[in-house]
Amino acid sequence: MRPVYELVARAVGERLGLPTRLIDSNDFAAFAGGDADVGFICGLPYVRLAAIDPTPVELVAAPQLLGDRYQDRPTYYSDVVVRADAGLSTVAELRGRSWAYNDPDSHSGHLITLYQLLRMGESPDYFGSVVEAGSHQRSIDLVAAGEVDASAIDSQVLALAVAVKPALRSELRVIDSWGPSPVQPVVASTRIDVSLRQEIRRAIQEIGQQPEERQVLNAARVDSFVAIDDGHYDPIRAMLRAVEESGHTRLLPA
Repeated sequence: MRPVYELVARAVGERLGLPTRLIDSNDFAAFAGGDADVGFICGLPYVRLAAIDPTPVELVAAPQLLGDRYQDRPTYYSDVVVRADAGLSTVAELRGRSWAYNDPDSHSGHLITLYQLLRMGESPDYFGSVVEAGSHQRSIDLVAAGEVDASAIDSQVLALAVAVKPALRSELRVIDSWGPSPVQPVVASTRIDVSLRQEIRRAIQEIGQQPEERQVLNAARVDSFVAIDDGHYDPIRAMLRAVEESGHTRLLPA
């Protein structure tokens, strides 16, 4: 997705006549602290930031992904993958097996896994071992190499990984799909003037109208950036609430 992030930063700057700089960070306090003005973040950190009073961020837009499974809505899935030759076909067969997740602040890799275990009546020590991989790409690599038995992967990331390395199509198998979930949004700091936030919103939603922009979006399986409202993220709030009430908020090895 980095080419999309670079495109958005550049295109918004050009449309508004403002200098822009793309940074990599997982410090979500940066929006309140003045170190970040606009950002792509996971739905889980957004829900947590939106609960702060006063909220440090406002929704700007969200990517609507290409593919019939998304039904023209800003959603995605968490695809549970195993090695194709592992002899595994259901999540119920993963008890005591090894599991990789990308990051504890991730909805698609961590929170939704805890929620699905809760629905199954299981605890976070369901898996025999747990690896914090640091990224979905690293989780894919671990499963493909046979170093980990399974992982829940953002469906867009999985599609892009297969496009880059077609061999993964035969090396991995999806045994379940959790979702759809609200897709990762673009947010703006509420420190920014309201009128500028509106201009940023319009600029982002226009991206894709130029042929070179369309090429970048298509390569990342993004159809467009669409308007989004806070209520769209209520499903993540409900999962987070259920997981917090259970007291099991982190995947743990058995």
